[in-house]
Amino acid sequence: MTFGSATASATAGGVTATAKVTRVRWAMGDGTTVACHGPGTPYAKSRGKAMSPHCGHLYERPSSEQPGGRYQGTATATWTAPALSDGGQFTETRATGFTVGVHEVQVVN
Repeated sequence: MTFGSATASATAGGVTATAKVTRVRWAMGDGTTVACHGPGTPYAKSRGKAMSPHCGHLYERPSSEQPGGRYQGTATATWTAPALSDGGQFTETRATGFTVGVHEVQVVN
């Protein structure tokens, strides 16, 4: 999965407003929901198999047990932009579906 641009701007009537992603809520497809403030932590080999310190999820079952053999999830981004007249803010949410295959490998030595 990737995390795209976290800001967007629009101009109307000579006024420009800039919105930014303030939260992403991941419905992981296994009944778990993870809320992230930002894109999470990129993988670094030095962390080994440790869970992400900011925004991570561990699937406990392979996706072969799911319909179609994949988990079906949704990422919902919350965008906020300032309301220019009263100091408040506008909020918009956008959801995108995703599928992910989770496989298990066991090695016997």
